[in-house]
Amino acid sequence: MVRTSLKWMSMAVLLYCPVSDSIAQAKPAQTQSFLSYVDPRIGNVGQLLEPTRPTVQLPNQVMRMYPVRANYIDDQITSFPLLVVSHRQGEAFSFKPISGEVTPAGFQQRLTYDHDLEVLRPWKYETYLVDDDITVGFTPGEKSGIYTFTFPKNKPQHLLLGDYNGGNNEWQLNGNELTGVTTYHGYVKIFLYGVFNNKPTIQPKEKGKAVLTFTASDIAYRYAVSFISAEQAKKNYTKELGSGITVDALAKKGEAAWGKVINQIQVKGATEAQKRSFYTALYRCYERMVDITEDGQYYSGYDRKIHQTNRPFYVDDWSWDTYLAHHPLRTILNPTQEEDMLDSYVNMYEQSGWMPTFPVIYGDHACMNGFHSTISFLDAHNKGLKRFDLEKAYEGAKKNADEATMLPWKNGPKGPLDDFYYKNGYFPSLAKGEEETDKMVHGWEKRQAVAVTLGASYDDWATGQLALALGKKEDADRFAKRALNYKNLYDPKFKMFMPKDAKGNWVDIDPKFDGGMGARDYYDENNGYTYQWQVQHDIPGLRLLMGGSKPMEENLDQLFREGLGRSKYEFWAKLPDATGNVGQFSMGNEPSFHIPYLYNFTGSPWKTQKRIRFLLDVWYKDNIFGIPGDEDGGGMTAFVVFSSLGFYPVTPGKPVYTIGSPLFEESKISLPNGKQFKVTAKNCSTINKYIQRARFNGQPLQSPFFTHQQLLNGGVLELEMGPKPNKEWGTTAAMAGMYD
Repeated sequence: MVRTSLKWMSMAVLLYCPVSDSIAQAKPAQTQSFLSYVDPRIGNVGQLLEPTRPTVQLPNQVMRMYPVRANYIDDQITSFPLLVVSHRQGEAFSFKPISGEVTPAGFQQRLTYDHDLEVLRPWKYETYLVDDDITVGFTPGEKSGIYTFTFPKNKPQHLLLGDYNGGNNEWQLNGNELTGVTTYHGYVKIFLYGVFNNKPTIQPKEKGKAVLTFTASDIAYRYAVSFISAEQAKKNYTKELGSGITVDALAKKGEAAWGKVINQIQVKGATEAQKRSFYTALYRCYERMVDITEDGQYYSGYDRKIHQTNRPFYVDDWSWDTYLAHHPLRTILNPTQEEDMLDSYVNMYEQSGWMPTFPVIYGDHACMNGFHSTISFLDAHNKGLKRFDLEKAYEGAKKNADEATMLPWKNGPKGPLDDFYYKNGYFPSLAKGEEETDKMVHGWEKRQAVAVTLGASYDDWATGQLALALGKKEDADRFAKRALNYKNLYDPKFKMFMPKDAKGNWVDIDPKFDGGMGARDYYDENNGYTYQWQVQHDIPGLRLLMGGSKPMEENLDQLFREGLGRSKYEFWAKLPDATGNVGQFSMGNEPSFHIPYLYNFTGSPWKTQKRIRFLLDVWYKDNIFGIPGDEDGGGMTAFVVFSSLGFYPVTPGKPVYTIGSPLFEESKISLPNGKQFKVTAKNCSTINKYIQRARFNGQPLQSPFFTHQQLLNGGVLELEMGPKPNKEWGTTAAMAGMYD
């Protein structure tokens, strides 16, 4: 059953994880810099869907840039954005350098570059354009940047000014000053102010485009952006670049900012490739969220007004992806920043009337299913984070839970399917081939009836726990009952969660393959084998449904061994998100992250150790193919950071971690409270992946769990590793149900 209180047994192991800005961070006791291990090219070719991008920015800051191209294999660049506005949500203003005469086709021309001459560091970028003999450089500030262009001499030199937002750019040249304004997503104004080191001439073109022509061959454009006003863009420029800071000096500031966050974790051992994968994953965790405050104010897309503030306001988060590991990482490395981010969520609720799902610069990008920010609020609260209005956060979570539609890709008032859920305890499915009857249902995303029921159960559990923390017993009891709704869709015949129609009858489907594109009629992006395990908030209850620890362990084994049942091309044509397969397990999509750790709840933690090491080794290589699915700006790589260090937050909302198998012989995390958490894994190697014995602060540790408070208190976790499993270690607590 779902408990109304949390009980934790004393134990401990592994480490921490990444993520955030330099606010309120302790200075790491640095003995080595690990910046050289960060390679933004890792994952730049996606398995089937989106690749990672070689994002150049300061940690969690607005100014982001990457060359616009299909992926790393593409040897041509379409343009260079002056700002990546939002993760996979578009850019603003573009530069395209051209040497020689500009033809009518110039704006469509693509720029050939040499991969081996491209410099990709988090704090600087450089590339050589082969056909035009031009070198392009970029260095970011917080809301500013510097582009440099080295043209061949004795040729006309041009910058083509382009647009990403429907041709609404407005450019103005006044001497060396180039200013601009564009409208993003229909109503968000983005203002640009910048200064060239040489005076160009300008020739306006159609649809927000223009051509700048220079007589000099070495061009630099120093600029800043603002979401508030043209005047504020100039103030941002003056604040960050007005002192005449050089490109090299700005790059050194950026390198120092990255050094502060990357070197907060110090490791020893493992291979060079594993360190490259690990530290690049850590870098990825700082891409989002971003701080959009400008001199104590910010533009909000949630009410389209300018607000005054005395703390950062963050946007650009996809909570369906990030609640699992990304937010929990931040509670360890930078709890002050996590508090500011959650405070931003509260402000968004107050400004818009709904708690957002995917908060971006223009407002809520209602996406996927569930209101998982509720879980992040609970997770933060139970880990001692207090600098956000918990009462107001609960008000927003409760409103979403009781009044908002649960339909995928929607955020707004509930409809008849939601009322059915409240009355009957599950989201109803249509029969196979039955035509949709509810006009509120998204035409592409469908009902996702099983996924919605499971996600809402977890969200309702978190809402109930928040109510309990605030002394609202009636609400707590009501939501605790709703948290058990997942049981209404458990079919013992399949040992899976299966769809029911409005009459309460099982819908006869193949859980491997039915449900249309992405299995969205019933699940979401994954099939029934993945959603078999989507009960993170009540793992003991799931274990009981499956008949106990042994049947649950057998089901886990079968998940990793079950065949696709058809050719790969047929399977992926319908389930392109379900990549990184091991049997029916999908490493390439977020709902799978916690599954390998569930062996710790069946009395067989050695199988977690085996699976985690295998998954990291197979699917997270240090090359352009090294990410098995959509990484989503830290959503997936946070899993890599946690798992490489040897532990994972299976249930965000509970201040407990469960142990896997660390890659490193030693890991040290400098915590913001001035303490240090240290993990040693004696004899750790590729072969020696199994835990033989464990001690914490010198005392024997018999359980594969430890608490967040134990981590915050600092200490030493000692693991002794070996080549064969110790099948007796770590079994007692899991079997006794200590996680209830």
